[in-house]
Amino acid sequence: MSFTVAIVGRPNVGKSTLFNRLIGGSKAIVDDVSGVTRDRIYGKSEWNGKKFSVIDTGGVVEKSIDIFELNIKKQVELALEEASAIILTVDVSTGITDLDEYIARNLRKVKKPVFLVVNKVDNGDRFMAANEFWALGFEKMYTVASISGSGTGELLDDIALLIDEDFEDIDHLPKFAVIGQPNVGKSSFVNTLLGEERNIVTNVAGTTRDSTHTRYNKFGKDFIIIDTAGIRKKNKVHEDLEFYSVIRAIKSIEEADVCFLLLDALDGIESQDMELFSLAVKRNKGIVILVNKWDLKEKTTNTAKEFEDQIRAKMAPFNDVPILFISAIEKQRIFQALELGLHVYDSRRQIIKTSVLNEKMLEAIAKLPPPSYRNHLIKIKYITQIDKPYPVFAFFSNYPEQIKGSYKQFLENQMREIFDFKGVPMRLLFKEK
Repeated sequence: MSFTVAIVGRPNVGKSTLFNRLIGGSKAIVDDVSGVTRDRIYGKSEWNGKKFSVIDTGGVVEKSIDIFELNIKKQVELALEEASAIILTVDVSTGITDLDEYIARNLRKVKKPVFLVVNKVDNGDRFMAANEFWALGFEKMYTVASISGSGTGELLDDIALLIDEDFEDIDHLPKFAVIGQPNVGKSSFVNTLLGEERNIVTNVAGTTRDSTHTRYNKFGKDFIIIDTAGIRKKNKVHEDLEFYSVIRAIKSIEEADVCFLLLDALDGIESQDMELFSLAVKRNKGIVILVNKWDLKEKTTNTAKEFEDQIRAKMAPFNDVPILFISAIEKQRIFQALELGLHVYDSRRQIIKTSVLNEKMLEAIAKLPPPSYRNHLIKIKYITQIDKPYPVFAFFSNYPEQIKGSYKQFLENQMREIFDFKGVPMRLLFKEK
């Protein structure tokens, strides 16, 4: 298990700014609107040769009846369960509030290291004012200005001292991104898969603003699942926050090995779904199509078959993708979806021996050679796989530029049929021998 630090505190004290400073990037959405971070956001940090994970949580609001704030509180509790250490963030400009005292009182009961960080200390007067926070009852206090990074070095030094070299690095694990339009059931799918409410689920479109990373380690399976913000059509992206959420979802696709593209069974496949599909293909990610809410669809003869045919027709020419009909709420075929995702992951990483590649493919080419060019026979003499994290193959020929697109598609189809690349985009390169 990796060493994990959770950042907690009331809304708008600068937790996300501190998070971005600790991971050396801008992964969490930062805005001056209270409650921007609704789910837990994960990032990686390294200091003094020690690697650890950082969780940014939503701000705690005591005794709130707001649906998001109640769910944020649950997310913080989950983060505290996962964390090896905790950073309690407070704001020097407001002094100690009732909420700060409430959170501190609860954290003093936790048998984990707690780092009290007084944020926004950017001048001498504020440094003196920070002494007030000793009243919260923690052994050590750090005065920082997250926006500039001032004071964070000492904090990172002390976190690094806690990290045992035996903590496991999980960067090598498969990463699955759950993508789709808002409100298709992405977070419900993740929660059902994990068996607990890890992500906020409501019937309000756009609940998940950031991408959340969660480790699944059960039944002999170990991977990271990323629940992304729903990607809306561009003309519906009004808020700045919505724009940043779209960017974050695209980055999640970049980070993933395989994408689960969720469709709404009641809406069918729309142009926005095809844009997401194309995005994943262009980035050479494995793809599994999950048609969610299938339990709500009126089941008539061949409905599933017709729906699948409609999807494949739109995805052509790359229509060799697994399609599964599920219900996240009713828990229908959820683990079958997981098995499909892992199969696509393995297919994407497979390395084919050059001898086997040439034996199988040259045999197929001999049965149906490429069309000639100006009375010259086009010969493909040798094939090799190029070292990439996704399948890339080089075909060496006497006239590589004259091989027609239709024949290239034939070769790709043969590769898929012979070597099982279902759900995996591949690249074929044609070079002169």
